[in-house]
Amino acid sequence: MLFRRRPIRLETERMTLRLPAHSDFKAWRDLRVESRDFLTPWEPVWSPDHLTRKSFTNRVYWAARASRNGTALPLFLMRRDGIILGAITLDNIRRGPAQMGTIGYWVGQSFARQGYMREAIGALVHHAFTTLDLSRIEAACLPENAASRGVLERSGFKYEGVAQSYLQINGRWRNHVLYANLRGDRRGRSEAR
Repeated sequence: MLFRRRPIRLETERMTLRLPAHSDFKAWRDLRVESRDFLTPWEPVWSPDHLTRKSFTNRVYWAARASRNGTALPLFLMRRDGIILGAITLDNIRRGPAQMGTIGYWVGQSFARQGYMREAIGALVHHAFTTLDLSRIEAACLPENAASRGVLERSGFKYEGVAQSYLQINGRWRNHVLYANLRGDRRGRSEAR
């Protein structure tokens, strides 16, 4: 018997985290354009077609397929009034003995430093540990990205070290600081449940 799984929706106090939809294109593009200077120092170089409808359509199809296959969970942060705030992705989900995944995220400039990303990280980590039964969630950011480091630490992630030339960011190979959140973490207090 063939059946469809219900799309993932995570509810927080102020937001719904859900897969992107084709109808999100204009709001997503506008937020990315408005936030370009804010995001550029922390992200890989945007491809020439990054802000096109075709690229966004491919992103929507990839998100649905990855979620269905259990390899990633790419979610938009939607405020209760329907405004897109940013996105968070649990990616590189590995099963077997690893039982882990990696998170990445971004938030629009006008919504930064308002606690939205901490709320989103908390919901996604809780989902990963309880529903997906993962054991470890990893994250990485640039050493000078104090805001990202702070939100990870306040979300229960612990610093683990530095990865040399980890990712190309803004056109250059950059070192990243590595963080992890473990289910049943015995390394100290963790805010995430």
